[in-house]
Amino acid sequence: MDYRKFGNKYVVRLEKGEEIVSSLKELSRKEKISLGRISGIGAVGEVEIGYFETKIKEYHSKVLKGDMEILNLNGNISEMNNEVYLHLHITIADDNLNAVGGHLNSAIISATGEIVIDVIEGKVDRELDEDIGLNLILFT
Repeated sequence: MDYRKFGNKYVVRLEKGEEIVSSLKELSRKEKISLGRISGIGAVGEVEIGYFETKIKEYHSKVLKGDMEILNLNGNISEMNNEVYLHLHITIADDNLNAVGGHLNSAIISATGEIVIDVIEGKVDRELDEDIGLNLILFT
């Protein structure tokens, strides 16, 4: 991973073999980013995406492998229990240009990842909402 800071933005390049979620968490910890917006593009060879089934309050996930383009990586950085918390969604296209997407659990870069983090001044926490079953943004 290589990155540069320009004002309140970080431009990040992920290398082949790097995992997106853990790399962005590492960068957020290192640079003390507690609130921000993430967007990106690139290519992955393996991705685990999921969706949340509200009736049973459970995530379901699938692992996809092969050459895939990241059409959109979008999400945010916040904190939960004083730890970096990433909430990311991804849309990818396969070699037939079919697109799928969902909540991003993990993804391994196959060529490059180009990501921008917009840092927002302030801090937002998260708290588990037992009724919904998700860690929701908590304004304090």
